[in-house]
Order: sequence, then C-alpha cells, then structure tokens
Amino acid sequence: MIGSLIGAAVPRLEGPEKLAGQALYAADIALPNTLWGRILRSPHPHARIRGMDAAGAWRVPGVRAVVTGPDIPGHLMGKVMRDMPVLCWDRVRFVGDRVAAVAAETADAAEEALDAIRVDYEELPGVFDPLEAMLPDAPLLHDDVAGYDGAPARWLAPDLHNGCTRLRYGNGDVEQGLREADLVLEHTFRIPSRHQGYLEPHASLVAIDDDGRIQVWTSSKAPFRARSQVAKAIGVTEEQIRVNVVFVGGDFGGKGDALDAPIAYYLARQAGWPVKIVMSYGEELMASNPSHATVITIRSGVMRNGRIVARSVRTVHACGAYAALKPNAALSVWHHVGGPYRVPHAEFEFLQVYTNTTPGGYFRAPGAHQHTFALESHTDIIARELGMDPAEFRLRNMIGEGEEDAIGARLRGIKAREVLQAALNAAGWDRPKPGPNHGRGIALFGRLIGGGAAGAVVTAEPEGTIAVLIPTIDQGVGTHTIVQQLVAEDMGLPLERVRVVVGDTDTAPYDDGPRASRVTYTEGLAVLKACGELRARLAEHAAQLLDCREEDVAYRDGAFSGEGRRVSLGATAAAADAGRPVAVTVREDAPLIEDVSYFCAQVAEVEVDPETGQVRVDRLVTAHDVGTIINPVTHQGQIDGGVATGIGLALTEELVQTEGHITNAHLGDYKLPTIADMPPLDTVLVASAGGTGPHGAKAIGEFSNNPPPAAIANAVADAVGARLFELPITAERVYQALNGAQPR
Repeated sequence: MIGSLIGAAVPRLEGPEKLAGQALYAADIALPNTLWGRILRSPHPHARIRGMDAAGAWRVPGVRAVVTGPDIPGHLMGKVMRDMPVLCWDRVRFVGDRVAAVAAETADAAEEALDAIRVDYEELPGVFDPLEAMLPDAPLLHDDVAGYDGAPARWLAPDLHNGCTRLRYGNGDVEQGLREADLVLEHTFRIPSRHQGYLEPHASLVAIDDDGRIQVWTSSKAPFRARSQVAKAIGVTEEQIRVNVVFVGGDFGGKGDALDAPIAYYLARQAGWPVKIVMSYGEELMASNPSHATVITIRSGVMRNGRIVARSVRTVHACGAYAALKPNAALSVWHHVGGPYRVPHAEFEFLQVYTNTTPGGYFRAPGAHQHTFALESHTDIIARELGMDPAEFRLRNMIGEGEEDAIGARLRGIKAREVLQAALNAAGWDRPKPGPNHGRGIALFGRLIGGGAAGAVVTAEPEGTIAVLIPTIDQGVGTHTIVQQLVAEDMGLPLERVRVVVGDTDTAPYDDGPRASRVTYTEGLAVLKACGELRARLAEHAAQLLDCREEDVAYRDGAFSGEGRRVSLGATAAAADAGRPVAVTVREDAPLIEDVSYFCAQVAEVEVDPETGQVRVDRLVTAHDVGTIINPVTHQGQIDGGVATGIGLALTEELVQTEGHITNAHLGDYKLPTIADMPPLDTVLVASAGGTGPHGAKAIGEFSNNPPPAAIANAVADAVGARLFELPITAERVYQALNGAQPR
C-alpha cells in the first residue's frame, strides 16, 4: 500500500549477511598467492633520513618484495592536498611516518624482515603544540606548502610559521561591539586528539592483472575518491584502477581514504603477487587519521541585560605532520561556525598549523566537537557571570526564522528554540535537583547538510522486480535499507521485490561517498529521479500493450493502467526490450543548501563525588529537529551511536601524546566507552516541515555526538562549581579544579 513503507521500521538489509559472518571486509578478501605486507614506521617525531639498508630484509625466507622511500622518491599522496610521502625518502615528520615496506609469504616473515631493515636517522627538533609551532624559532616542517599538488591557494596561511590553512568568517565590527559591551569575557579551551573508534582497522589488498589493470580492495567508504588518491600517488590514470566493493567496518569520518593502498601497489608490482596490508590497532592509534588537537580562545562582549553584542573566536588546530588526510585540506567548519545565537559583531578564525604529530583527518562533523565544547562552555560561563539561568540566556540570544547567524548567514527552517525548549521540558530543567553535588548542563549544536555527486542505476526486470545499483557504501548507518524503502515506496512494490547492490568504480556512477550527513538527501534524490525516468521510459511500451495514448497511461502499485486495463511492471519490462532488463542511469549533483540549518539540544544530568572528582552521568536528554523519518530504527540508531561517541569524547577518550609519541596506543589504554558507560537516554523528536531530503526528511547523522562534552562540563560546573577548560572530563581534572588548580 502506498505510504506504508515511509516511516516503517524495516530491518537492516545487510543484517542477515553480517550476523551470519558472510559479509566480506577488506581483510577478508583472499586471492591465490596473496602476500602479507607490513610497513616500517619512524620511531622519531622528526628526523632526517641519512641512509637506509634493506639488504637484511631480502635474506629472510619468504620475502618477495622490499620497497623503501629512496626507491620511490617524490611520490606523494592525499585526498586533495598531496603533501604526505607514500614512503619517506629524506625526512620523517611524525612517529609512525612510513619509511619502508615488505611483502612476505607469512606475517611472521614480514615482521622479521622489517626488523632487518636499517635506517640511519639524524634526529631533528620537533614541535608538538600548535601554538608553539607558530613561534618563529619553532622547527619548520614544510618549506613550500603552496608548492604541493592540490594545495588550496585561497585557504593557505603562508604568513604563519608552520601555517597550513586559514578559514575566516565574520560579520559587523567586532572591536566596536566589544567597546559597547558592558562586560567582556575571554576563555581558552583545549581539546585533545581522538581516534574515530571504528573497530575494523584500515586494510588494503592490491592485485595487478596480467594486462596491468590494478585491482584494489580497501576499507574506504569512498571508492571513487580512493581510486583518485591511488592514481595520483603512483602516477597512473584512474582508468587503470578498479576499486572493488567490500563492507566497511565503521567510519565516523575516518574511512575516506586509501591509506596504505599505494604501498601495497608498489609491493605487488615488485613481487608479481597480490599484497594485503592490515594495520594493527596499535598502528591505528599511532598513525591513522585522528581528530585534531585544538586550542580555542573565545572572547565575547555582552550587555547586562543578557544580550550578546560581539564575539571573537580563534581556533588553532594541530594539523599534524601533513594535511593529506582531509577531503578539503581544511576542516569543514563552515557547516556550524555561526552557532544558534544572534551576534551582530563576530569574527571566527580557524587555523591549521603543522606539528610533529599524527596527521589529522575527519571526525564525525569535522571540527564540530571541539568548537561546540568551547562555544557552549563559554556560553554557560557568561550566563553565570551575569547571574542568569543558562537556559534563559540562550533563549534570549537565539536566532529565529529568517534571521542572520553570527557570520551573517540568513537562515530558514530554524527550530533551535523549539528544540531547546523540548529538551528542557523533558529534562525537568526547573525541577529541584535530586540532591547535593548533582548538576544539569545544556549544550546545542546545529549544522547544514552536504550536497554533491551521487548516482544510481535502476533496472526493471521481466520478473517484475527492481534492481538498484548505487555507488554509495553503507558504512554502518543503514543507507541501503533506506534506498530499498524509497524505491519500493516510489514504485509501489513490496520490499522483497527491490534488490539493492553497491557497484564498484567500473560499474556505478560517480559518488563522493558518505559524508556531511548528506546520503539520504543526495542518494535519495538520485534513486527517485531514476525511478521517475524508468516509469517514463516504460510508459511508451505500456501504452502499446494497453492500446491507448501514452499520456493516458498511469502507474500505480507495480502496474501500468489505461483504458480500463492493467499491465504489470514485469510484463511491460519484458515487452520493452525483447525480454531484457530495462535500465536507467542517473548522475545527480545535489546542490548544497546553505540557508537551512538543523539543530540538536541536549541536557545532561550528573552527580560528582567532590572527594575524588569522579563524574557519573545519570541521564542525558537529546532533542532533535526532524522531518519525515524514513526508518525509525536507523534514525534512532544514529542518535544512540552519536551520544555514545559524545560520552566518550566528554569523559574518557584522549590520544595521550608525549613529545610526539602516543603513549596509549592500545585499546586497553585508549578508553572507548562501552554500553556500561551509557546513561539512560531520553530522545525527544520535534517534528517540523522543511526537510530537504526525500519526503521532507532531515539530516540526523552528525548531531548527537557533538553537544555531550559541553553539556556534561556545564553540568559538572553546576553540580560542584568546578569549571573544566580541557577534555576529557576526568576525575583527576575535576579534583584539581575543585582544589584550586588554575584553568589554562
């Protein structure tokens, strides 16, 4: 029945395959004669390579290939900006930098061969803090940033020592606003680097066909972008590479590249056999693409009546040693920079500064959890300083429909006020707290959604079924299930008559990959457009079968009708092309809708032990602006998973760095939260019109993970008066704040 599939709790399409252990990930692909590849990494954060001797590696039985940086000098890789060596030939810039690789018949032989490679390093001074890296006497990591292929000229920061990129946004006259303000407050916040926490490590398998065609299997959510990265890194055309499709075991922003595939290629080319490289989790935590350690300074001018009049924000991200692992070279903070508040005079600066640390990559809503922690903590401090309730202060300054945000962007569809009020009501904000040392804290987050390339091949089959070939990887969010529901609904068919498969780079239209909470919007538009074109193409043949004019043909519930007669979709498809399936290919470039922003508001309730500083989150309320929900199970899954991520960012997760070394590069020490760490979660859905996705759907993917750190920090301050300016919120830091330690 039409309408019954939109909003239905349809089980995940790939669920049975995953539960049965039949889903194949990159590390599972088994080809004859596959060799194990391993990578030798720098033990130094900064050093010159004076020499390298790999002769010992060749003496290890079973070794079939050895490649060093000096063997392939000049080969750089990156998503957009190619500043990271495939293998370092002259200098290393972080602990974990790749200098050599081997391929052997067994993993043990590969490890033994790595141990036999000798590298002569001349250690150089390193710099690890982004603020220190900008000082004129700090070591310079890159001599000519603008000279790198793909360097974004409009965003580069050549005037800064170790500067990589600079983004600026503003509105009004900040200095004037600060002069007019009754009170000016300034605070600095520090956020450490974090790993995305996907359980499948990066893995790549490369095989070279007899005709020289390069076959790649890699744990990347963006096969077309991975193909481009590999092609540019090794110096071949994209047409010479086929990226085959595998399941991706989690992403959260960190699986958008072909991290070690170029190295696997060089090993496979030398050995003449396929080569597989699978990172250990120690390598993941040391050398993949974590979020950026960040220092944020916010200065705001306010009036005594609670009105914000001016704001200046300077965000300095530790880029790490390279900018290669970011799709835009810079962080896409334009999605959320203005925030939900009315600020007539504002300026925001976002810097990336090279440091001798692990190269930063994207993390679910890049830059957002850092920015939100600082902005929403600062907002609470202002409210307390003015003697105002934090909720009332926010509501007094909140933008409404058609108003400009802090950077002068005029927005529509604004439901920030409604979402915050819903969260406050559900949390019982005005009720007395359960007891002493209990506190409640608020945080909000809003963002746009992304646009860009998507596509689909929708095929009507003589059996009356629809096959949908899409280019979009389902990295765990239920994308293929949503596509199945959309197509089945649009074509008036039962779910079981719609088959969804993902194509590789040879068979599917181009796609940017899952990012920016865009997939239901972009891929949804593509498949629905393809369904419409397919019906139009078949209507001509249906008219012949029905003996009526084409304009009199109607389609409903899997059949064409006209002149009082009906003919099934399958019969029409069979007649259309001599019994062969009828396919329509759509390539869609969905526009970026820059004047619509969706919001999430959260209230955390905590209890703090003042003797130890231990924080327990007793409850978390998360409220969301939603349109039509295509699948409530996958929708709630995005919220639940995001909250779990946010709890980890707030309380436990931190890549601890000491002079460039990650000292907790083990899952036993890097404290990902588990279900035992999750508080009771109350979800409030504030339904409204205006969604830009199919059937009025709105984005949900990158919202609930961002407010928890600020909401919990604000709740801790409310409970015991301890204000945290640094994450994570550990018992030690709370204890220090309670006992007079000065904030940074």
